[in-house]
Amino acid sequence: MNFPILNILSIIGALGLFIYGMKVMSEAIQKVAGAKLRSTLRTMTASRGIGVFTGFSVTGILQSSSATTVMIVSFVNAGLITLEQSVGVIMGANLGTTVTAWIVAVLGMGKFSISQLSLPILALAFPLIFLSKEKLRLYGEAIFGFAILFLGLSFMRESLPDWQANMEALNFLKQFNYEGSSYLSALLLTILFVLLGTVVTFFLQSSSAAIALTLVLTAEGFVSFPLAAAIILGENIGTTITANIAAFVANVYAKRAARIHLIFNVLGVLWAIFLFPFFLNFVATLSELIFNGNPYKDDAVIALSLSLFHTLFNLFNLLLCLNFVPLLVRIATWMVPSRNTEDELFSLDYIGSGLMATPELSMLQARKELLNFGDLIRKAYKYIPLLIVEMDEKKLNQYVEKLEKYEDISDRMEMEISNYLSKISQSELSSFGNNRVRAMLNVANYLERIGDIYLEVSRNLTNRKEQKAYFTPEMRNSVLRLSALVSQSLDLMVKIIDSSDDKDYYDSSVKVEREINKLFAALKADYIEKVEKGKYRIQSGMYYSDLLAEMERIADHAANISSTLSSSDLQN
Repeated sequence: MNFPILNILSIIGALGLFIYGMKVMSEAIQKVAGAKLRSTLRTMTASRGIGVFTGFSVTGILQSSSATTVMIVSFVNAGLITLEQSVGVIMGANLGTTVTAWIVAVLGMGKFSISQLSLPILALAFPLIFLSKEKLRLYGEAIFGFAILFLGLSFMRESLPDWQANMEALNFLKQFNYEGSSYLSALLLTILFVLLGTVVTFFLQSSSAAIALTLVLTAEGFVSFPLAAAIILGENIGTTITANIAAFVANVYAKRAARIHLIFNVLGVLWAIFLFPFFLNFVATLSELIFNGNPYKDDAVIALSLSLFHTLFNLFNLLLCLNFVPLLVRIATWMVPSRNTEDELFSLDYIGSGLMATPELSMLQARKELLNFGDLIRKAYKYIPLLIVEMDEKKLNQYVEKLEKYEDISDRMEMEISNYLSKISQSELSSFGNNRVRAMLNVANYLERIGDIYLEVSRNLTNRKEQKAYFTPEMRNSVLRLSALVSQSLDLMVKIIDSSDDKDYYDSSVKVEREINKLFAALKADYIEKVEKGKYRIQSGMYYSDLLAEMERIADHAANISSTLSSSDLQN
């Protein structure tokens, strides 16, 4: 088969375009997604049954299980739905992709591809990304990424050689005979054609397109009914590769969602291979009853019988696995372990399922979520002293990226917690309850401000590095002294969020805050004196002064949180 280097490079380029589209869409979704979108998605995935129906419906409309699973990976990556909620949608998407086979078999029509609309969608998105209004611009970026993603898929297909024009390859398939083989030979043939279906679908990037091609090849007599069924099994594995590629640039939860898709389909193919002869006979019997023809004898019903085989396989696999979702999640978690706690940063553990039965229980859940938020902010601070002392540019950039990630997560957590608390405030609360809600709203706001300051510090230190405005050893030691006290303040802040009625924690917090203020004032006075005497370079001194002020602001917000909680009981 003629496959020049230009085709290979085109496929690689299209793959890069696909991944870029996925990245743009995922990042835009994270920024524009609010409580309304979360609520809608939660309704769509409220139970496994509804999730299955959602996956089936969306895939049936889009005519692409890859489109559905890629979007689900995006939603998991953005923290909009949980890993377990995604499983039902993925299972439903597998069933939904069988609609294409029925359309081709019954109507003899090709598969509609949303890739055909990529350029018109880009035309609609293009003006939006240049608007000054941020929300509209982000919508434009999400649509832009969505279109680029499918444009990449389209380019992948166009870069492949024309299989139907290569008669040598197609005639080669006719040499295989399943019916006259021994059990072992038939088993090996089945496995071989399952692998063939997997490879074909990987290159086509669409199981629906691969199945449509299989139906055409079978109708033309190139492939027998049993081997075509084996190819279809392989195509169910091949379609999972798209979601795994999409998850390549995503977080650990999205990677696990993609792995679940793979595990689910591979398990289904394994039991189908084991029962393959019996399953084929079952489908043939049903075909005689429904279509008045046996696919082994009547070529006119082969396409319909293969569509029936595809539907029954996915339906049986769904019914078998639906009750084992927690097990699938555990297996995926084992396959994709967290490298560190940062891999699993954004997860609303307590307020993701809506309000509790009473306002008091809801406030308890909100307090637990605030503790998670505070702990996240405390952990993020460890990168500040690393940024101060790090000289390697590559590591410096890595630390900055970490802080940018933390800041983005803190924005989303503050928004979600505030929305949740606002809903609680609409309930009938006592004045005491109202005070608690207001206190928690203030805490969420202070925590988000600390995250913003982290980003300011990282940019300050990055600019200092670029401007070659180096700190003297004395400057560096002074900043690290202040940083150590700020770290203590954040540790106490988290302890007070967890136990706001512990007076010892509050007293310690007040003591540390006084030490910070005293040290900051001394360092500031010392800085002014040395600048006047010419002992500090002006540019380095400015960055030094700004850094001291930013760290003092972090400590102020931590102290405000401690003070707020100590005056408002947030315990049970």
